[in-house]
Amino acid sequence: MLSASYLCSSCVSFFFIRLWLLNGCFGGDPYVFYDWTISYVTASPLGDKQQVIGINGQFPGPILNVTTNWNVVVNVKNDLDEPLLLTWNGVQHRKNSWQDGVLGTNCPIPAGWNWTYQFQVKDQIGSFFYFPSLDFQRAAGGYGGIIINNRDVIPLPFAVPDGDITIFISDWYTKSHKKLRKDVENGVDLGVPDGILINGLGPYHYDAAIVPDGIPYQLINVEPGKTYRLRVHNVGISTSLNFRIQNHNLLLVETEGSYTVQQNYTNMDIHVGQSFSFLVTMDQNASSDYYIVASPRFVNSSEWNKVTGVAILHYSNSLGPASGPLPDPPNAYDTYFSMNQARSIRWNVSAGAARPNPQGSFKYGQITVTDVYVILNRPAELIEGKWHTTLNGISYLPPSTPLMLAQQFNIPGAYKLDFPYKLMNRAPKVDTSLINGTYKGFMEIIFQNNDTTVQSYHMDGYAFFVVGMDFGVWTENSRGTYNKWDGVARSTTQVFPGAWTAILVYLDNAGIWNLRAENLDTWYLGQEVYVNVINPEIDKSAPLLPDNAIYCGLLSSLQKDQAQRINFSGAPSVVDASITVLLAFVIALFSYLIR
Repeated sequence: MLSASYLCSSCVSFFFIRLWLLNGCFGGDPYVFYDWTISYVTASPLGDKQQVIGINGQFPGPILNVTTNWNVVVNVKNDLDEPLLLTWNGVQHRKNSWQDGVLGTNCPIPAGWNWTYQFQVKDQIGSFFYFPSLDFQRAAGGYGGIIINNRDVIPLPFAVPDGDITIFISDWYTKSHKKLRKDVENGVDLGVPDGILINGLGPYHYDAAIVPDGIPYQLINVEPGKTYRLRVHNVGISTSLNFRIQNHNLLLVETEGSYTVQQNYTNMDIHVGQSFSFLVTMDQNASSDYYIVASPRFVNSSEWNKVTGVAILHYSNSLGPASGPLPDPPNAYDTYFSMNQARSIRWNVSAGAARPNPQGSFKYGQITVTDVYVILNRPAELIEGKWHTTLNGISYLPPSTPLMLAQQFNIPGAYKLDFPYKLMNRAPKVDTSLINGTYKGFMEIIFQNNDTTVQSYHMDGYAFFVVGMDFGVWTENSRGTYNKWDGVARSTTQVFPGAWTAILVYLDNAGIWNLRAENLDTWYLGQEVYVNVINPEIDKSAPLLPDNAIYCGLLSSLQKDQAQRINFSGAPSVVDASITVLLAFVIALFSYLIR
């Protein structure tokens, strides 16, 4: 008879057998498979029951934990009552924007259908997250973490941590995402959120006058003397949050796929869509538990003071519960503090990451810029009787046929390659205007924030270099302040109100890539643009139109042949079929071993 321990080890090994089979039988890098059902579930993040978006019944969703160059297959079943797309914030999808999961690249997955994403995390490491990209759905959840580990042949630039913990921080409203988006459409300000969540849970009962009884909170268990890697993501709607842990330093080591110069911080401002990795050593005497805090920044209403996320760090030898006041945040209105903190984050030029050569071997400061875009935003305004936000006076209009499909099938007039290099002297308009990028060109983009709140901007398909930021209006003389040596490479950057942020990006990833505001209210009203990057040479390694592509808009008639295969049915998915084959292999192996 097989021992229980042998059976357990065999079960645990099944995942790796599966990887080995796919790698050994088919060659190349390993494949991992996920089967996700996305549906509404009931949760009580702030005490009262409400409908949230969960994945396989979880809120937040599962962690996608992979290693550099692995192939990822995610079969997504849409059990919502509206169309769905998932986007993979920070995953570059080399040459494969077909998998990007935004309206410019994919037709939405209709309610009741499923669709399988397949992509490779090529030449990447680090901390990222995924989320639903349509119709304000992220405000209801549907998000989860992405961890891309180093290959074994490339050491970490720090000692291997004793544990790895993912933390999601977010503003939260008890209104449904459908009501929130309707408010935004009608020009109604989102207002003060009902709370700040940490890992989908409300605040610890730190103050009876502020936090009612019965709210579930996050408890993080740790061992004294150990060092943990904390991956912290702001997955919220529109609020910059300050993250801190009582009596503990945060040693910053990585952000959005780049190892950083290692520096200690007592707190960190994390803006919407941003991700950071910290090493935190449990070096306190555990006389009590410790507060983990996420609090809003740059707000001036007394109501905001009641909106703070609080979790608990619990040592195994703790002598009692956390008590007393929360650790102090920075001055609420001090944007200069926050900007200086952001400027202090530097690229670790000597560390290897996805490849053995040091990150700094790419000397971005020595490359000649080919295109310059000064992109100016404005607060929401009425255009033809409807509320819109704009970039350089244009509010993006998604065409009925996604850009990638329109390009693939040569549909005339689907979009224009005429996005202006700067704000033009004309009335704002709604249009499908793209940036015409030069393949392997080096683009300089300056974001000028004329809004009254911090805005975050994200670029799919790339990591860009954050080379400068300052208050006031950008001029060509501002280039004299650029960091041309160790500006951090990342995919999401903040732009403070009345200020600018400059980035440099090397356009070596062919495709059509989304450049957007991460703040949901401004994104939803049109503050996005796509960058068209075409390789003039035929690249046989670039993925073709996926076999399982969903067609919509002007190509809807092509969907007939695929409807039966993609629509929910009892037929096995790619994942199910592979599991069946692998189970047969494992059963045969067990039969051989117990003879």
